[in-house]
Amino acid sequence: MPIDVKIPALGESISSGVLSAWKVPEGTYVEIDQPIYELETDKITQEGLAEVAGVISFLAKEGDEVEIGATIAKIDESAENPNSSESTQKPQSQEPAVEEPVTTTATPSPEDASTLPAPLPAPDKPGSKVNESIPSSVPLSPAVRKILAETDIDPTTISGTGKDGRITKADVLAAKSAAPVSPVVASSTPASPPQAAPVTPASVDSRSTRRPLSPIRRKIASRLVEAQQTAAILSTFNEVDLSAIMALRKKHQDSFVKQNGVKLGFMSFFVKGVVHALRAVPQINARMEGNELVENHYFDIGVAVGTKKGLVVPVIRDCDQLGFAEIEQSIVQYAEKARTGGITLQDMQGGCFTITNGGIYGSLLSTPIINPPQSGILGMHSIQERPVAVNGEVVIRPMMYTALSYDHRVVDGKEAVTFLVKLKEAMEDPARLALGI
Repeated sequence: MPIDVKIPALGESISSGVLSAWKVPEGTYVEIDQPIYELETDKITQEGLAEVAGVISFLAKEGDEVEIGATIAKIDESAENPNSSESTQKPQSQEPAVEEPVTTTATPSPEDASTLPAPLPAPDKPGSKVNESIPSSVPLSPAVRKILAETDIDPTTISGTGKDGRITKADVLAAKSAAPVSPVVASSTPASPPQAAPVTPASVDSRSTRRPLSPIRRKIASRLVEAQQTAAILSTFNEVDLSAIMALRKKHQDSFVKQNGVKLGFMSFFVKGVVHALRAVPQINARMEGNELVENHYFDIGVAVGTKKGLVVPVIRDCDQLGFAEIEQSIVQYAEKARTGGITLQDMQGGCFTITNGGIYGSLLSTPIINPPQSGILGMHSIQERPVAVNGEVVIRPMMYTALSYDHRVVDGKEAVTFLVKLKEAMEDPARLALGI
């Protein structure tokens, strides 16, 4: 009897998600614990694994919004593995086995879309261009191949906007919209203005592309507006001379990498510096809950990580108890999980302060928005060599502007300025971090 593939519970606040990708072609044999789909919610993107081995059949399409507990596919356990013996291989399948399916996406987004190799559809009519011009090894998703076959569009004339230049559904729809139409008989009455095309999952014309927001992007937008509307956000700035940290990294980098397997970066210094400053100004390590002020006595620091689908903020726990190597290792692990879509809801819960580094994108100065219900966020920026006055002399130093955005309902201006001064002192004299002064 086929086994149902159901959407599991992902958290109390998550009731549904978008089936953003099938990671295997329909009708193929899947193994136990093999990734078979990707679900995108308003908080995380989660992979689904096969609980049993067998042949999979889909009950939902990429792009469908599915409720928690919904059945989206079935796996037939009684089916034999076609790779177990040569005699069971089907003669019409000429493609090599795919060990690691390429991720596909549900929404036809140029920045997110990628596709999966699949057998060509049976030709509906002789000379179908999709069957003549595309070999089976070209990675096109089943949905893209179906549309190409139905429209008889030559895929070699389409420039793919997906990952590695792959053709997406949006690309085919755009090519279809741009195709010339049959001429019509001229009328003596003036032509009526063209009607706007209805908004579909992807509406494309020559001047713009319209597509629905992903759940994560909708949540990001909602939280940013919520933060602006519910908190009294104010920002203050300072600048830091990073000469001492750069010299320290240069002197000990090789030994640090050899001993710990990761590089000594700037972020671990700033994480430890934030802990140092929060200890000096505990008012920032607090949050408002209704008419109460909750003071935190722990140091779980969130580090913002940019992904193709938006910003995520995994939390490094108990940073006051971690060494530089442990912090750097945590950052590397979270960055890899973010890149592969493996960040979980638990990874992002419970932070008391956030650090965001716009400098990696070239930002010189910004005013970051706090991450509710936290009361503060530190913005790091580009390191630039600038002339500064030191002991009455003008010297060139590697300088960085820092910005602290804070909830003025909880934090006074004096406390915010003191926080940045303490951070500056720690960054310019890293020995303070070891001595706790």
